[in-house]
Amino acid sequence: MKSTVLFFCLAAFSLSACNQTSKDNQQAATTDSLGHESMAMDTVHTSQNSLDWAGTYEATIPCADCEGIKTNITLKNDNSFSITSEYINKNSRVVDSGKVMWHDNGSVVHLTGKETNMKLKVGENRLIGLDQEGHEIEGPNAHLYVYNKVEGEK
Repeated sequence: MKSTVLFFCLAAFSLSACNQTSKDNQQAATTDSLGHESMAMDTVHTSQNSLDWAGTYEATIPCADCEGIKTNITLKNDNSFSITSEYINKNSRVVDSGKVMWHDNGSVVHLTGKETNMKLKVGENRLIGLDQEGHEIEGPNAHLYVYNKVEGEK
């Protein structure tokens, strides 16, 4: 009788120790040896498949020799685009179209056409202009390179 009670006590203790080890292992997967939490990258949800990115975006970006360039970009669900850039007070306008390529796990669009070669980070109802190296533009005028969505695709 004593051996049966002892057996059950040891079995219960062993099971609880296994359960504690499992919890510790789960925490070790998200916490490094210094106690810093690490975030797992979400590879399922991207701007490309999670956001309503198709539509028309507008911004007036800086210009070296004019008051600005009013730019209108339309992204289409068939991975094509059109862009119109109007140089304010210069009577100059550039219209182009081409193909949209997705980069950086579906978070950046690369627009290539006859006159266009630009990368934009896709966010919720906005596109963020990137520099030649693919980094977000920084500095006091960074907000001028954000294209806000004005209309969804029809």
